[in-house]
Amino acid sequence: MSYMRVILFFSFCFLSSLNTYSQAEFTQISRLPALKAPLDEPTQKLLDATRSKGGQIINLHLTYAHAPSIGQANLSMAYALRFQSKSPRQLREIAIIRTAQILDAKYELNQHYSLGLACGLSAAQIDGMPNWRGHAEMFNQHQQAVLAYAEAIGYNKGEVDDATFSDMTHLFDSQEIVELTMAISAYTSTAYFTKALRTQVEVDGRSAAPGQC
Repeated sequence: MSYMRVILFFSFCFLSSLNTYSQAEFTQISRLPALKAPLDEPTQKLLDATRSKGGQIINLHLTYAHAPSIGQANLSMAYALRFQSKSPRQLREIAIIRTAQILDAKYELNQHYSLGLACGLSAAQIDGMPNWRGHAEMFNQHQQAVLAYAEAIGYNKGEVDDATFSDMTHLFDSQEIVELTMAISAYTSTAYFTKALRTQVEVDGRSAAPGQC
């Protein structure tokens, strides 16, 4: 293949990708109706802010766009967890993924499976989380503590027993505990949100801003 053909090939792929994402913005991707062109200013600002973080417009954002002020508030929390937190990102992904597994939140799992892999988790670890106590050798002390904490919150409606919380306080400082608790809480909300509105799992490879691992 000549140099010019290579350039043309990749240009075609890039433009096709842009077209796919543009079409997705005006496709019905949940129980709510599709967005209509032209987008109003608050909705356009919401989507532009997402792109500025290095991510693509995913179906969660398009669902948020029906209430852009609320959507922006939710995205601000997600970006703070992803870009401005002290706790190790891998542990936050463990907290989110285990929460999504408990709630059978397929949309959330689809996005965060790849984010977990990008942050150093193995597929075997992610797949083994529901039975992590039977595969304890796959998880270090900090990872086990976060898994137990996520399960205590998820299975007991937020009520965490003293022993589980004590393990957290021995391994993490107060800021890290708040961040990990917020990751579990915020993505519990996202799980319920996407399930209630039946936000469709992306099948075209779109993904949110990866953040810092």
